[in-house]
Amino acid sequence: MRFFSKIVFICNLCFIVAVILRYVEYSGEVKGNRNSAIPLPWLESTLVTLGYGAVIFNIAFLLSYIILILMGKHKILPQWLVIFNIVLLVLQGIYFTNLI
Repeated sequence: MRFFSKIVFICNLCFIVAVILRYVEYSGEVKGNRNSAIPLPWLESTLVTLGYGAVIFNIAFLLSYIILILMGKHKILPQWLVIFNIVLLVLQGIYFTNLI
């Protein structure tokens, strides 16, 4: 579970970076600049893919954490990590519902 929580944490960080990159690129297009935010397109696409896929990993993580709570083994993960994932899942829900 610790390894999975680290992957979810990294994906959530990529989500934050992907949202920032989207904002930077759209603000650059208004001014006529067509360059990407990061000059390495493979890195940018990897961050965006991991970031947008984070919602799936986040849901799976929180469901498995709920199962651990029901089994009485929820003390194996730091509390800040669980709170961070819950907050980011709410923000991801808001982001994706406003995006559509």
